[in-house]
Amino acid sequence: MSINRFLFICSLLHISTIDSSHFRGGTITSRPYNNTPSGSSVDVIVRERWSWRRSAYSPNCSPATIAAQTPKIGDSNTLTCVSGTCGSYWTGMSVPTFCTDFSAPLDVASGEYYQTYTIPLNIQFSIAFSSSAWFSTLVVGSGGSWAVVGRISTIVRPDGYLNTSPVAVSLPILYKEINIQQVHVVQMSDFDGTDILKCRWSVGGTTTINQFNECAGVCNGIPGANLIGANCTIVFTLTAANWYAAAALQIEDFYNAAALAANTPMTSVPLQFLFYGYAAPTGCSTPPAIIGDRPNRACIGVLVGANVTEYVTIQVYCPGKSIIDYVSSVPVGMTKSAILNPSTGIYQIILSWVPVYSQYGPQAVCIGAIDNTNIQTNQWCITFLVGFQSPDVIRPSLVQGSASPIGTVFQNQTLFSIQTTVSVNRPTRNGTYIYFYNSTGGGTLVQKYDCGWEPEPGMFYYVTMDSGVASGTEFCGPESAPINDPTFWVFNIWNPAVSSTTTTTTTPFTTVTVTTKPTSTTSINTALTTTGIIVTTTIPPTTTSTASTTPLPTTAAPTTAAPTASASTTESTVAVIYPKDLELMCLQPIAILTAVFFVAMMPIHGIVLYATFTKLSNTFTQSKLDAQTRHKQRMKRIMRK
Repeated sequence: MSINRFLFICSLLHISTIDSSHFRGGTITSRPYNNTPSGSSVDVIVRERWSWRRSAYSPNCSPATIAAQTPKIGDSNTLTCVSGTCGSYWTGMSVPTFCTDFSAPLDVASGEYYQTYTIPLNIQFSIAFSSSAWFSTLVVGSGGSWAVVGRISTIVRPDGYLNTSPVAVSLPILYKEINIQQVHVVQMSDFDGTDILKCRWSVGGTTTINQFNECAGVCNGIPGANLIGANCTIVFTLTAANWYAAAALQIEDFYNAAALAANTPMTSVPLQFLFYGYAAPTGCSTPPAIIGDRPNRACIGVLVGANVTEYVTIQVYCPGKSIIDYVSSVPVGMTKSAILNPSTGIYQIILSWVPVYSQYGPQAVCIGAIDNTNIQTNQWCITFLVGFQSPDVIRPSLVQGSASPIGTVFQNQTLFSIQTTVSVNRPTRNGTYIYFYNSTGGGTLVQKYDCGWEPEPGMFYYVTMDSGVASGTEFCGPESAPINDPTFWVFNIWNPAVSSTTTTTTTPFTTVTVTTKPTSTTSINTALTTTGIIVTTTIPPTTTSTASTTPLPTTAAPTTAAPTASASTTESTVAVIYPKDLELMCLQPIAILTAVFFVAMMPIHGIVLYATFTKLSNTFTQSKLDAQTRHKQRMKRIMRK
């Protein structure tokens, strides 16, 4: 009997060891299958994503279990309705998820799961996943319980559509150095592009829209942290090495400024994750960084069923350091390659994915790479917008092209334009550039996009662009791909020295009459497709008297036959006809000439037709043929006589 009790107690202790330290945070989101209301109910897709201690579940999450999507990982628990209009339509949602990510050194695994529910229109309620326990090395909430609460709403919005909840993404564990101030921005977005988003700390009471404890043991889990709700920025300092701090946030969407002022959100999305503090390393302490064509927070449109390949490039800056692992958060079905090392200090991870229809809408990808001294890169996140296409910049062509100017242009050219395959908006991110390169000078970068830059006459230039220079009109703005091809868009600056003669004059004097440079107005033809030479209209100059004790600087101007004037400035105008303008100007003359031509040709055409038919009649009419035969016979008889 005592042996049985001993075995039973040991079993309980083993279970307690597994269950007491396995939770690593997560999120809950929801969206309608169709955001246009119809009937009395709507299908709502609920998404859950959780992170766990990897070793708590067997078999451990691995590339094989990710590919097979079995077995699931997570507690045998359910999400239950805790407030609002609960009913039989919410049957509970199973917590175990398909594994999508893992890190063996960090002993963490993550997964997500979708389930569709048919819910009556115009109701709202909150669902929660609450259990225990957090692990023991938390600075706040050590060994305590957790609670993650989200709000679902099927109330029709004032614009007549159904609401989609915001989406917020994060890695489950973020490494931060202790004793220095850290600034961490949580990426949040909303498929309803006009909504106002705000994030706040989760609250332990029942005073929020969820009317339920939203954070349990980890409320205010980062001591001394400040939160900027408008852009979800956490400012904090960790003080204990090898300890974790839990962030518990709620991201809420408001229909307009009035709703924000009244604090009446439509939905509430939870997000919980961990910061891990480490002491400053000895020697070179520069952390690695994720670089490459896709910047942090980029948005890329992808179509359902398309083959998606994305390269994550990491650079290490300290000698002797290398990338040995990474922690990630990716959608179901996305695979990740082993860590590649194509060149010294450069590492790559290749992401491959074929999105399916159930993943329509935003799908976030986050990665943080870890070097051999356990220093992590800053979190790098991008969003794939499934079901939408990113705009493509159309390659310029010489005639009837998509870009202007190309060919030879004047030095004072200031307007450059290029077309895309779909309607676009201004970039949705800061830090997107168009680059101007001097191909005459060996491909040197002369200017990023900056209207103050002045190109040099006679130089040849080409243009490249960052990812996201053009953003689509949907949701987070699917971005155009980067353009790095030096032959994609080229032009050269017109050199007046090549086509005109200049003279130089110097006139020293004490009191002069200064004529201001003529003011020009430039009219740009949006259909410009060839040279890009601008048309300049000159406003008459104005003259003022100025006293000076210094000589005039040397001035250069095109040689012209004109009366001599002290310090006068002459600017030539160039009349340029663009191909599209020429086409428009020729439309009316060509139409008139065509009509005149047809009128003139009508009588000639009639005469020709008459002559042709007369000839045919004479040739093939039987009576005339018989008459010709009889005439020939008569002539033969006459000749014989």
